[in-house]
Amino acid sequence: MSVSSDAGHSHVFLGSDHQRNERRIWLVIALTAVMMVVEIGAGSVYGSMALMADGWHMSTHASAMLISALAYLYARRHVHNARFTFGTGKLGDLAGFASAIVLAVIALLMGWESLLRLFNPVAINFREAIAIAAVGLVVNIVSAWLLREDHDHHHHGHSHDHHHDHGHAHGGKDNNLRSAYVHVIADAMTSVLAIIALSLGSRFGWTFLDPLMGIVGGLVILQWSWSLLRASGAILLDFIPPGEDLPDEIREAIETGEDRITDLHVWQVGPGHHAAIVAVATPVSRDPAFYKARLADIHELSHVTVEVTVDKAA
Repeated sequence: MSVSSDAGHSHVFLGSDHQRNERRIWLVIALTAVMMVVEIGAGSVYGSMALMADGWHMSTHASAMLISALAYLYARRHVHNARFTFGTGKLGDLAGFASAIVLAVIALLMGWESLLRLFNPVAINFREAIAIAAVGLVVNIVSAWLLREDHDHHHHGHSHDHHHDHGHAHGGKDNNLRSAYVHVIADAMTSVLAIIALSLGSRFGWTFLDPLMGIVGGLVILQWSWSLLRASGAILLDFIPPGEDLPDEIREAIETGEDRITDLHVWQVGPGHHAAIVAVATPVSRDPAFYKARLADIHELSHVTVEVTVDKAA
């Protein structure tokens, strides 16, 4: 005999701070866009290629963050669309994956341009370049502060009727927010390296430091991009990373006495939200609700399907 779990529940698996994060990213995009327009405008008026170049550089990060903002918007607007079988919670991971690719491309272009300048030096207006880098750094610090993750901000409820949180923290890592944050931090690091290189270059005439720092920055950003690609890609492929103890917790909760799990699938459906399909073999006929009650204290589980098979030999 086989009995499956009840139907008719919600599949809202957005992160607990979804709307707050969306607002903050739009604010950072606006801040970056204003700075971009000011720099490009000032560069045009005063004939400064350095100002114009930095303005267009900021536009690439604003465009990348737009991916994150639109992902938040789309996920929220389609949160109740039944065609998304397990909700829209993983759209943020898809956006994070795409942003990581953009970040990698920026890092490679940055490294290539730095190599060209290393072998073909160009004249640098140190005072103007340092001022631009300093202003850009301030903008990036403010943006990073806006995009920071509040670890003390918790979620205390889920949008489903068959499982309860019991007051546990339910934040989870948001790869969409993380991708926007990495873009801002990458830009800030570039500004810091530029200020150091330009200051030393201005004082000691070490002009080679500017492109050299660009290569170093490109390599660091490339490493961040790879880390983000791995994290978001793993979620998109329903990969359970090493050290994840959720499957073990489920087995410990279910496999008591003569009950045993014959099939188990666990995957992430949104920031802080996991789904599980559990097949249980038992010598005694029990309702799936009996086993779901055993899993109620595992706060990471937001969607549980239980199938019970009566097996006298179990």
